[in-house]
Amino acid sequence: MRKIGLNIIVMLMLFIAGCSIGGQSGDEGDNIAPFTGLETTEDITKRPVAVMVSNQKAARPQTGLSKADIVFEMLTEGNITRFMAIYQSEEPDVVGPVRSAREYFADLAGNYDAIYTYQGAATHINELIKEKDIEHLEGAQYEDDGNLFVRETFRKSPHNSYLQFGAVYDVAKDKGYDVNLDIAPLTFLEKGEDVEGEDANYVKIDYYGGVPIVEYTYDASSKKYVRYNDGEQTIELESEKPLEFDNLFIVEADHEVIDDESRRAIDINSGGKGYLLQRGKVQYVEWENQDGRIVPVLDGEVVPFVPGQTWINFVQTEPESGVTEQVQIENKDK
Repeated sequence: MRKIGLNIIVMLMLFIAGCSIGGQSGDEGDNIAPFTGLETTEDITKRPVAVMVSNQKAARPQTGLSKADIVFEMLTEGNITRFMAIYQSEEPDVVGPVRSAREYFADLAGNYDAIYTYQGAATHINELIKEKDIEHLEGAQYEDDGNLFVRETFRKSPHNSYLQFGAVYDVAKDKGYDVNLDIAPLTFLEKGEDVEGEDANYVKIDYYGGVPIVEYTYDASSKKYVRYNDGEQTIELESEKPLEFDNLFIVEADHEVIDDESRRAIDINSGGKGYLLQRGKVQYVEWENQDGRIVPVLDGEVVPFVPGQTWINFVQTEPESGVTEQVQIENKDK
């Protein structure tokens, strides 16, 4: 009987060990997603993918933004903003419309260890991406192949190229890219930890003296932010559900027009003034580029993000002529 009991104990120990290999015991919370800080049973070594998404009026509503861990919004030419959505913890079926690359977006993608995915670029931008060894998937090389990219008929070019996300990792493998990495996590609040700051449930960004106007409102019931572009709520195309996120981080950076087509260089390295909005509060912080990541800093310490999704707006250090208040933050419950 003693021998049978010992065998049972050994078998139980082997079973438990087998379930625990790779941190996959089946209990939610075994892993923490590096860019959201949320508990997950999914593989946290999955390589991030950064996708350029159009924000011109003809491209709205977009597809797939609600699945992004982080979205960067930055000016391109004139008064046009563009998104770069970084996916790691969730995979959308489709993302788009996918648009062209810019150097500062490519640099950010590389800094976040992401596969940079875009549709077209100026020759010198493609050359810079290759010179900097930023691993990438360029849509022009897979134009409407029905596997990685599809040109949809319900929209007109150039706002109709859509990434078929399920093919990304296979195509990346074929190019010799690593599709699994050890990803350094961002800093997040611990459970039960409170958010500091002043009450603020409304933000308005005036990029260019009237157009575009980007607004954010805080929903106290969901504890999330929703976004509006020129008065129209930002939603998913198929579901028509509003985009929601947990952290809104607005950062001021030097912008410089560098050619006759109003293309810009944007300083993503030097840091500066920032506004961090979480759970209906605002903290007036600095931003820094630490190991390539754009993070909020106060009194020399990194301010943690709330676990969840993050939207980062870059705005100009020197606002455009005619802009009286580039970033307006209010508490409308007063």
